[in-house]
Amino acid sequence: MRAAAALGLLAGAAADAVFADPRRGHPVALFGRAAAALERRLYADSKARGAAHAALCAGGAALLGAAAQALTRDRPWARAAVTAAATWAVLGGTSLGREGAYLAAALERKDIAAARARLPHLCGRDPGRLDEPELARATVESVAENTSDAVVAPLVWGAIAGVPGLLGYRAINTLDAMVGHRSPRYANFGWAAARLDDAANLLPARLTAALAVLAAPVAGGSPRRALAVLRRDGHRHPSPNAGRCEAAFAGALGVRLGGANDYGGRIEHRPHLGDGERPGAADIRRAVRLARVVGLAATALAALAAARPRLARATRPA
Repeated sequence: MRAAAALGLLAGAAADAVFADPRRGHPVALFGRAAAALERRLYADSKARGAAHAALCAGGAALLGAAAQALTRDRPWARAAVTAAATWAVLGGTSLGREGAYLAAALERKDIAAARARLPHLCGRDPGRLDEPELARATVESVAENTSDAVVAPLVWGAIAGVPGLLGYRAINTLDAMVGHRSPRYANFGWAAARLDDAANLLPARLTAALAVLAAPVAGGSPRRALAVLRRDGHRHPSPNAGRCEAAFAGALGVRLGGANDYGGRIEHRPHLGDGERPGAADIRRAVRLARVVGLAATALAALAAARPRLARATRPA
């Protein structure tokens, strides 16, 4: 079954590369609607209620994955197919790259209106007053963070825990996007979802940063410089995870990230990460290229990790 899991991860990643996300009926969107319906029933300005909401949503997704694994326990090809379908459903690398490419193209042709209209596909910042460098910065930062959230982290949890890990992680990350942000409504109710997402991404974010450092040459950068920026700036971000990814990308690209972010009137000041000028359209394209290589490396590592007992038996002396 380890080989089936590894094959499923590879096949699911290939499906994401070919088909990307469906425009309608995406499983993650269906989960989001179910989570929102449960929120309407459970909501109170309470950490306990929020923890119950997070446990029911994430636990339900993981139990669905566990049931799928139980039903395919003695059928390797069925296990591979189920793992591939789950992997495809939770990965978002191809769509992330396409969004980055769209923003880069809009900025290259100086169509600021189109770039502003598209930015909400990547992040929650208010794009209304952002100029070209700030639109580029928001895009590069989103590509860096989402390379971990939408690519590396699902693969890590798929390698660790199979289909329950894939579905459970995506549920946690989706809940964080829905209720985990700072706002009067979710300061207490979303606390558990945010902390759960932080914990689930501790390892994936650091793996993403390490792979970005190693892959820096594909973006025209230096691994040594990327590592130096990661070590100097990665911990300065208020997020325990996003800062590592953004600092590694900033170092690999040779740009300066960070600054004031406007989330619908709520201003958050982020420390500067990296050195050099603010990014531009060309840097978005380099960030997308770097993200793709990081995703390919993470896919290979996840498949190897999922198959590790079989590899150990194959290399054991007779």
